[in-house]
Amino acid sequence: MTSETGFDPALYDRFPTKEPRPEAEREELERIWCAPKGWRLLTVVNNNYVGTYYVGAAFLFFVFAGVLALVMRAQLALPLQGILPQETYNQFFTMHGTVMMFLFAVPMVEALGVLLLPQMLAARDLPFPRLSAYAFWAYFVGGLCFFASLFFGLAPDGGWFMYPPLTSRTYSPGINADFWLLGIGFIEISAIAGAIEILVGVLRTRAPGMTLDKMPIFAWAMLAFAVMIIIAFPAVILGTLLLELERALNWPFFDATRGGDPVLWQHLFWFFGHPEVYIIFLPAAGLVSMMAAALSRTPIVGYELIVLAIVATAFISFGVWSHHMFTTGMPLLSVSFFSAASMAVSVPAGIQVFAWIATFATGRPVMNTPTLFLLGGLVTFVIGGLTGVMVALVPFDWQAHDSYFIVAHLHYVLIGGMVFPMFAALYYWTPMMSRNALSERAGKWVFWLTFSGMQIAFLPMHLTGLMGMPRRVYTYLPGRDWEIPNMISTVGAFMIGAGVLLFVVDLARRFRFATDGNAGNIYGGGTLEWLPNGLYSARSIPVIRSREPLWDDPGLADDVDEGRYFLPGSATGHRETVVTSPIRAEPQYLQIMPEPSVWPLMAAVFTAGFFILLTIQAYVPSVVSGLLALAAMIRWLWETDRPVADSSADIGAGIRVPTYVTGSGSHGWWAMVILLIVIGMVFIMALFSYVYLLGIHPDVWRAPPAPAWLAPIIGANIGAAGLALLARRLLARDKVTRWTPATMILLAAAALVVGSGADWSSWRATGLAGPDSGQGATVHALMSLQSLLVAIAALMALYLAARTARGLVTKPSNSTLDLAVLFTVYTAAQGSVAALVTRLVPGG
Repeated sequence: MTSETGFDPALYDRFPTKEPRPEAEREELERIWCAPKGWRLLTVVNNNYVGTYYVGAAFLFFVFAGVLALVMRAQLALPLQGILPQETYNQFFTMHGTVMMFLFAVPMVEALGVLLLPQMLAARDLPFPRLSAYAFWAYFVGGLCFFASLFFGLAPDGGWFMYPPLTSRTYSPGINADFWLLGIGFIEISAIAGAIEILVGVLRTRAPGMTLDKMPIFAWAMLAFAVMIIIAFPAVILGTLLLELERALNWPFFDATRGGDPVLWQHLFWFFGHPEVYIIFLPAAGLVSMMAAALSRTPIVGYELIVLAIVATAFISFGVWSHHMFTTGMPLLSVSFFSAASMAVSVPAGIQVFAWIATFATGRPVMNTPTLFLLGGLVTFVIGGLTGVMVALVPFDWQAHDSYFIVAHLHYVLIGGMVFPMFAALYYWTPMMSRNALSERAGKWVFWLTFSGMQIAFLPMHLTGLMGMPRRVYTYLPGRDWEIPNMISTVGAFMIGAGVLLFVVDLARRFRFATDGNAGNIYGGGTLEWLPNGLYSARSIPVIRSREPLWDDPGLADDVDEGRYFLPGSATGHRETVVTSPIRAEPQYLQIMPEPSVWPLMAAVFTAGFFILLTIQAYVPSVVSGLLALAAMIRWLWETDRPVADSSADIGAGIRVPTYVTGSGSHGWWAMVILLIVIGMVFIMALFSYVYLLGIHPDVWRAPPAPAWLAPIIGANIGAAGLALLARRLLARDKVTRWTPATMILLAAAALVVGSGADWSSWRATGLAGPDSGQGATVHALMSLQSLLVAIAALMALYLAARTARGLVTKPSNSTLDLAVLFTVYTAAQGSVAALVTRLVPGG
């Protein structure tokens, strides 16, 4: 076995160590990792607490959205019901879909990742615990404010997809649509923050020896989940920004009369919207794979095939977005491609289904509550998958589009593929976090109520859809034979509601949060989350030699709890975890982890305040709130880049690793690269918007600025990149002063400002304004995006200067400087590309 880092794998043979560890080490771990008390529990960053908060909040939004669904079903139980007026019904179905997709489904799987991954990987925590805390509080505070808009008559009513021109200022003149646009864009930023945390955590904090082929399948699924979020979510963030700019500044991105196109919104939205189905499904499928193995008492059948299926699903899912748009009049070639891709994506899903069936067939499953939910979810998901293949056929989709057949298909896929696995996971993993397991007797009642209710509620909707009942109608006339199936559906919906209510009651009776002394591994799982753990996760970080280490090494749990593996105590007196290499999981360095802090909470509250106040057009308070959020972020980051006195530490058995690294080996460098990929995807989607509108309306395009303007723009950007790269080189030299690198970064930021200013001036000289046309709107959007990045680069330069003044920029290398250099170079490259595209790809 070759090493990828120079680490000698033979050193693993030193573990488990034989000498007993002093009990004082355990006491020190408990002291260092202890959680605050009282109101300071709001400042915790431990994944145990944050993950539990996250799961609870996501389930709360699930209940909220479910209540809205019950009211809608009561409205549709009989013709001409008057329970909800039309406008209120529109708000209800918009909020139901939005909350289920944006505030429940994606956050729930992300929450389960935050809760379970550190334990499954035997890490002390994920690498950016304060980022996890910020992501949770931003989501929770923003989500509550968004849902509360329903009680003030401000809830959006344009559907969870918000199609223009219905949502343009002309047809939605109030601020209801703005609540959706700013609120959802903000919540998606929170999701991206969580995805960065999960991606770096899976790749860099696995237990030593946990090579990629030994990772739990859930970790593979969360890896795909995070990558898909990073690629897909920027499209909806850009789309919401463009629509809000059109509403606020009259920039016509989606106005066909002035060179825009409403179909552009559909491309941006569904490029995110359909991969989102698999963003939800893949983590749930990963949970199913792990539970199926544990509940069947046998390793999962076809591990390698399941991993390949996860990767294939993630890849193919980005080629199916336009199957939501078969009725928009796309070219026949495009329709054929997306139809074929929509059918192809069912193949890797089928591989996973057959692997689960084979695992249950070869094992010895017990019909307990998690098993029932897994089997019920499997049946329901397969039915939804079959109707999905039907709507992938274009002639059938033309007939069934926007009918209740689609409502039935959507709910079969999402409830079977995500909700039932979620309930199974809650029953299966609650003993890891609670002193009591949930009731088996009550759990079986919950299953049969929800499973039966699901079939009774949604199976008849296939029929009502084929009988012609359209989606999103608040009532219907009698005499169309829709009354009986609608009444049956309403009865089924209330059965689901009864099952969820029983679950909530059982949860309130039985769940008691505990970091030790919990109910334990009552289902006999073989993976690492069932090691004895506290707030610091496992007492020591084991060497992994198989996929089910607890099954293959019965003494592992005792050896881990006695501190016979890596990091049995604190090597530096701080919170720590071992950072490993991305492929072979070889120890690379010891990461110093941040402690509890109020600043992520404050940053989240003020960030939410910025967006909400902006929505209600309270511009001055909004700016103040934004500045306070920025100040809180800077304060939380100030103490995170901190080398310790000892440059290396013993992590067990005499193995020493560095305590501070920079460059491509550091977890911060990885996070910045991922963030730049997110920004790059936003930029690519903006370029797509520019080229798309050019192809639709070339007649309204004006000639670009004179070529002479390119020289100062690109020259300034090249100069900024060169200065930034030079700053990193100069930090390693003894002869330069400590201020030299910071000065170079400040000069690079100034060069970026010059380049951005020249770009704005060049277009102003042509007389092109944002409201003039689709060209004006997209060009000004690209320049605005560049200006935002330039402002952030300047802020990073000032931050670096402040740290330099305090003597915190260490030689010969420093993480803060590395990240400033990366961001500056990227900003320079993006500015140059934007300037070239808008001048070399004109329409006239």
